[in-house]
Amino acid sequence: MKNDKLHAYIEKLIPERPEFFINMENYAAENNVPIMELAGMEAMIQFLRMVQPKKILEVGTAIGYSALRMAHALPKAEITTIERDQERAALAKQYIEQFGKKEQIRIILGDALEVEADVASFAPYDVIFIDAAKGQYKRFFELYSGYLTESGIIVTDNVLFKGLVAEEMIESKRIASLVKKIKQFNEWLMNHSDYHTVILPVGDGVAISKKR
Repeated sequence: MKNDKLHAYIEKLIPERPEFFINMENYAAENNVPIMELAGMEAMIQFLRMVQPKKILEVGTAIGYSALRMAHALPKAEITTIERDQERAALAKQYIEQFGKKEQIRIILGDALEVEADVASFAPYDVIFIDAAKGQYKRFFELYSGYLTESGIIVTDNVLFKGLVAEEMIESKRIASLVKKIKQFNEWLMNHSDYHTVILPVGDGVAISKKR
């Protein structure tokens, strides 16, 4: 409860976003579309403002919310984003066009594990943002980290999965299996010989990895 109150307090302090983004947030909530939690989104945007990447790769577009938030904060950045769900990709395209960012954001339609050639054609990337199927995080990281610039950074969302990574007993076998994979990924990532990583307990848990 204490953490919930603290989380609510932080969210109240966040300045109002453009109405366009608020409408997207409402749509996502009403239609069970997974988008980055607000506090986590704001933390990542602030981090990107400091880094000022020229090229960003996003694994997991959904309806284009995070891609548009990044494009809005970094108008000079080129963003490539991958989405396998055709309906969500189509809706993301509409949002991107409505917000006037179609020249800045390109969508690659397909499974992130199968479109490497397309992604490679726009490499290298200064930042890679992973926010797709949580059970595949390690594969996404291994597949695309080779397209990172020498000083590049990888940001991974949902690594604390609503705090379930700290729970000993989880009733749902499906959820327990997913939590196990996330915990294995976190341990693998934190001990990766090629990256320095920190996990921030903001939003749903954000990992930031930088090449050693």
